[in-house]
Amino acid sequence: MSELREIACGIRKDIISMLLKAKSGHPGGSLSAADILAVLYFKVMNVDPSRPDWPERDRFILSKGHAAPVLYAALAAKGYFPREELSSLRKTGHFLQGHPDMKKVPGVDMSTGSLGQGISAACGMALAGKLDQKDYRVYCLLGDGEMAEGLVWEAAMAAAHYQLDNLTAFLDCNGLQIDGKTENVMNSAPLDEKWRAFGWNVLEIDGHASEEIYSAIETAKGLQGKPTMIIAKTVKGKGVSFMENEAGWHGNAPNPEQAETALTELGGGK
Repeated sequence: MSELREIACGIRKDIISMLLKAKSGHPGGSLSAADILAVLYFKVMNVDPSRPDWPERDRFILSKGHAAPVLYAALAAKGYFPREELSSLRKTGHFLQGHPDMKKVPGVDMSTGSLGQGISAACGMALAGKLDQKDYRVYCLLGDGEMAEGLVWEAAMAAAHYQLDNLTAFLDCNGLQIDGKTENVMNSAPLDEKWRAFGWNVLEIDGHASEEIYSAIETAKGLQGKPTMIIAKTVKGKGVSFMENEAGWHGNAPNPEQAETALTELGGGK
């Protein structure tokens, strides 16, 4: 697990470097999800970077598509494309745009950006896997601000109805969104009770503890007849002191001095 923590640290450093060069992007919700993606791509998911369209691969959908930097950094670390491409984030004529594009970025299983649509697509992929009698699993990451989208709950209802036990979703529960605390903007608590009421297995973990993330995924794989929601308690801006728990860093890039401080605080990593 120490290696996974080191990989997550490297992903965070790449997020900061990407946003510094792009001068725009979303650091807060990218940094909060780094540990989850490190476990998924480097411990759990059955994928092959040399064959991004391999039909038997596990799928991952970043439902909160504005956190694209964390997905790009994870894909580059895994080997889907050269790490040097990360410096082209949001540049005209390059493929790493502000939201993931499945037609242009190797390893991206679904284009996302409009909140709520990613989990809906994940349900469709999981249902297709069932109908085709495939063994692949589908993973999806949502933001807690995204819980205000009605589309999320339509997907939740459908996933339970079709008993999609090959679907595991993560809720990156950092308590903040672009306009402030989620409880003030649109309070969707109690989320655990709501997901259970919609027919899902619900697990609650520390979203920065690699051991807990992995254990929850393994538990979900052993459960039958229901999809699983893993509510991961996280810190927005995790790893950078002046970004942590600050809604203002939802969609602002650091300046050179701030980036230098952030990279120093993040310390080691690949």
